[in-house]
Amino acid sequence: MRTTTSLSRVLTAAATAATAAVVLAAPTAAAAAPLPAPAAVSVRPSASALHPVAELSAERLATADLVAAAKWGTDSPIDDPAREQQVLDSVAAQAQQLGADPDEVRRIFRDQIEANKIVQRGLFQRWTDHPDQAPTTRPDLAVVRQEINRINTALVQALAGTAEVRAVPTCHPELAFAAVQVHHADRLDALHTRALVRSLRSVCAS
Repeated sequence: MRTTTSLSRVLTAAATAATAAVVLAAPTAAAAAPLPAPAAVSVRPSASALHPVAELSAERLATADLVAAAKWGTDSPIDDPAREQQVLDSVAAQAQQLGADPDEVRRIFRDQIEANKIVQRGLFQRWTDHPDQAPTTRPDLAVVRQEINRINTALVQALAGTAEVRAVPTCHPELAFAAVQVHHADRLDALHTRALVRSLRSVCAS
């Protein structure tokens, strides 16, 4: 397994803190509202070339909230093999055009997709347990997918531009550093932190 050990350890501690915050926080009116993507938060410039990869992965995870809200209360399943294959074929083709390894990009995006489903399942469970927190409006899934496609393209470009960085052993600590920055900047909760770790599992090739 290509799990980044340092990334998992560092973000696990962050996730524990986030879990405590979630448990202690009282439900708010915003919890029942549609779930928009987190507002952009400025961060100090990062020395890591992998920061855009972590940032885009978190941005992609934010769309999982909207996908979940669009599917909640409908017959649409969380697992969508046809859509997943479409995404994998698209990013592989983009990677090939950029001179990147399409198989590697496919592998990374499989992790992205699984991470997205972690968030969807987590939200479905939360809304089942706490119906008062469930979304009251349904986003247009077609519009959400347009945003996902935009992020996918940017992420493929970021992966293509960091192929050398991701192929050396220092990738792991650099990725961990970038992920922690993103975790703090976006104020990710335990669910999204766990999903972020999953989404980055195959980023480092070494």
